[in-house]
Amino acid sequence: MTCYIVSFSPTGGTEAIANLLARTWKDECGSQTVDLTDPKTDFKRISFAKEDIALIAVPSFGGRVPQTAVDRIAALQGNGAKAVLICVYGNRAYEDTLVELEDTACEAGFQVTAAIAAVARHSIARNIAAGRPDKADQKVLTDFGKQIREKLVSGETKAPSIPGNRPYKSRGGKGMVPAATENCIRCGQCASLCPVEAIDLDHPQNTDSERCISCMRCVSVCPRFARKIDDEALANISAMLGKVCADRKECELYL
Repeated sequence: MTCYIVSFSPTGGTEAIANLLARTWKDECGSQTVDLTDPKTDFKRISFAKEDIALIAVPSFGGRVPQTAVDRIAALQGNGAKAVLICVYGNRAYEDTLVELEDTACEAGFQVTAAIAAVARHSIARNIAAGRPDKADQKVLTDFGKQIREKLVSGETKAPSIPGNRPYKSRGGKGMVPAATENCIRCGQCASLCPVEAIDLDHPQNTDSERCISCMRCVSVCPRFARKIDDEALANISAMLGKVCADRKECELYL
């Protein structure tokens, strides 16, 4: 039995939570990773065995699974492998993310066994949910991992009741596109790691706004902190989120 960490984690928060869950099963199975942010991977060629476990982890973008992640998960060959779904959000709301992820995983041939909604630092307004997952979250998530392991070991196959709406909420409009600043030295790090290849490798100051999904990976990986979004736009979204994210949201488990 192999535990696969299948994650779309542009800024690292989603992957960190998936890794935390996987560590609770390290005695039962080895682990491998499937990086859904890699545009060069042929996801149609990735096939799972029925006895495998897939931790499928995605961030919530405006209450939905990022379309890029939907497309790449749908291409996988699940073959009846058990799936544990993980939705990570920035302390606002995850809305229809988990139910959309459930539908996508099932259509790819996975058997959904459990689902988790967890909080990590907001990818755009970095002051929101800063420091999360914190020690309290880590304790809760470790306990969730043990409960899920018990279900898997017991052979229980009943699908969890996952919250959300069908049809899903509409996707948001055009997102914020980070731009290069005068500190850019054209090293190409942002372009080489962009999940949708929206940045020109030879001229990284040029970003295709139609392809950009506002995942903020380019901002997080730039070694010179030379990419940013508009200051006024960032201030506006930070102010808005500061109001709706004032109360601490807790991690949730669906078995």
